[in-house]
Amino acid sequence: MGFFDRLSTGWELSKNSFKVLKENKQLIVFPFLSGISLILIMGSFITVLYTSGSFDDEAIEESGTLASYLMLFGFYLVNYFIVVFFNMALVHCTRLYFQGEEVTIEKGLKFSLSRIGVIFSWAVFAATIGTILKAIQENSGIVGKIITGLLGVVWSIATFFVVPIIAYENVGPLGAFKRSSQMMKEKWGESLAGTFSFAIIQFIAILLLAIPLFLIGMTIHPVLGIALAILGAFVIIAIMSAVETIFVSAVYHDIKGDPVKHFNQQMVENLFVQK
Repeated sequence: MGFFDRLSTGWELSKNSFKVLKENKQLIVFPFLSGISLILIMGSFITVLYTSGSFDDEAIEESGTLASYLMLFGFYLVNYFIVVFFNMALVHCTRLYFQGEEVTIEKGLKFSLSRIGVIFSWAVFAATIGTILKAIQENSGIVGKIITGLLGVVWSIATFFVVPIIAYENVGPLGAFKRSSQMMKEKWGESLAGTFSFAIIQFIAILLLAIPLFLIGMTIHPVLGIALAILGAFVIIAIMSAVETIFVSAVYHDIKGDPVKHFNQQMVENLFVQK
């Protein structure tokens, strides 16, 4: 399958993901909760750093110390934990929908709470990798920065299926990483062109919504324009996050041989082919 064929197929799959969200509008709550939680956490981190004088010139010059990396690790840990917690709740609700069961926010949250241990374990693992990559990036030349950047991309691709794997398979963080990498290698082949559809949709949506809101606000007051643009972008990102998570869940269950409602099975199989 060529690049443009995969892009077309990815577009069809993304539209089917939107159908699932359209029939289960309450699922948008999960990325909203995740986004709001991350904003609050980031705010608390910034407040702590500011009050402790970490933004002083002397403190900035001492970046790269053990204390700064511990702070970075903690930041990564909280971020990964929050994102995976709510994504797992969404993945489980998607699974309930595929199985024809009732979908509720409560069921999703309860499931994530039942997997709190494995979520925390994965967050520790991912935060460790993220901190190591950041340390290498800060202490290497331009070549090292390029390599760590590429490693970051590889990490994102290799962990594509991690959330449903740690949700439903009895594996630890390293096992989940290996399992996700294996599934990606076997079913995705060498191309990720299909997922570009989501990036294109998000970009177009931001142009069509956030920019007009910004211009409308600017005619009244600059602050209002910025606020409306940020709010519009936040809503779009939340919707796209939900749709992408539904997409991941659908493909995962297709690979496992489970029925996937609203998805053309042949289309999924054609996209995830081994080269």
